[in-house]
Amino acid sequence: MLGALRAAGEPTRLRLLALLANGELNVTDITEILGQSQPRISRHLKLMTGAGLIERQREGSWAFFRLAQDGPGAMLADAIVSRLDRNEASLVRDRERLNEVRSARAEEAAAYFRDHANDWAKIRALHVEEAAVEAAIREAIGERPVRALLDIGTGTGRIIEVVGTQAERATGVDLSLDMLAVARAHLSKIGLSRVQLRQGDVYALPVQPQSFDLVIIHQVLHFLDEPGRAIREASRALAPGGRLLVVDFAPHDLEFLREAHAHRRLGFQTETVEQWMKQAGLKPELHRDLAPPGGAKDKLTVSIWMGRDPRVVTDLPATDPNLAVA
Repeated sequence: MLGALRAAGEPTRLRLLALLANGELNVTDITEILGQSQPRISRHLKLMTGAGLIERQREGSWAFFRLAQDGPGAMLADAIVSRLDRNEASLVRDRERLNEVRSARAEEAAAYFRDHANDWAKIRALHVEEAAVEAAIREAIGERPVRALLDIGTGTGRIIEVVGTQAERATGVDLSLDMLAVARAHLSKIGLSRVQLRQGDVYALPVQPQSFDLVIIHQVLHFLDEPGRAIREASRALAPGGRLLVVDFAPHDLEFLREAHAHRRLGFQTETVEQWMKQAGLKPELHRDLAPPGGAKDKLTVSIWMGRDPRVVTDLPATDPNLAVA
């Protein structure tokens, strides 16, 4: 306890704890926000990691930091952050700079999507064959009908095309108007009806809560600064008993994807995505890896995760409608 308190007991380290309470960040982002040298920031982070206040996750040449999630260090970090004055001048400036950095990253990603809207299928050739991924998605979902499907980061609308025939209605959300234009033209061409496309942010979905029994996030998380937050927002859209399907890359070391294709994260550990699901109130039920044939090093392994909302709807009569959900 004394070691952890000493590790936190310095102005910059308190600012770091407050900053990381807003989500994961890498060293480059932190140095840009705080305006301090990388060696100085790295030293502070190392001390607090050793004390159990924060956690470090390596991804290729980058490392991401976040507040500790479990144990005494996590409880102490949360207690310290909760007692900081959010209106203190330096903390206000740090949050403003954080928003500026995230806005810049989001604009970089949006520009990438605008530039590549029409050749998105070629980009997907980077990983295991799309037909194998789509077959695995169908297998994970099963054959039962889907009342309402939500496709987050719908892109060209391909996932709606693959799953939409099982759905009574489908909604696709994407931040890029260019992508939505491609999706709209594609879905219209193949004659899929009962589909609604909306512009929206993965962190603030333009849909009613608890409205979908199947939500899919396909190849989106690796573009995001806060993938865990996106999973929490997706879970908000799930009806009781609904399922969240996440498709993304397993961990890899293809660094060129950061610059060439705007990737923020180089894949995800199985445990990381399952932890995000649990934190969002979901029960992880499935994980599967689809490795490229022959272990080709220029192809990426695709991972599939499924989580379920544990609530159930009963048909028991209830005077209070809230009692119908257990």
